[in-house]
Amino acid sequence: MTELDPLLHSQLRLAIMSILVNVDEADFVYLKQKTEATAGNLSIQLDKLSAANYIAVNKSQEGSRPRTICHITEEGRSAMSQYVEALRSYLTGL
Repeated sequence: MTELDPLLHSQLRLAIMSILVNVDEADFVYLKQKTEATAGNLSIQLDKLSAANYIAVNKSQEGSRPRTICHITEEGRSAMSQYVEALRSYLTGL
């Protein structure tokens, strides 16, 4: 059987990737609301996904407020596809 990607096999990271696969981009506030994660935990998980090149994170300022925009990369899209296929292979064995 195909091994599940340990980076994606985390509840919060999988939730982030599942959201980003379906949108062009999402800002930090949107991801925080959708995942119900704390700001600190979300930030850590975004850093891990970014370090793996699964997502791109663009930070900027809007007035006096910081703005963080995320989008999935082609590598991240491929990793998600492989993850889903690996899950399917486990499920067909039931």
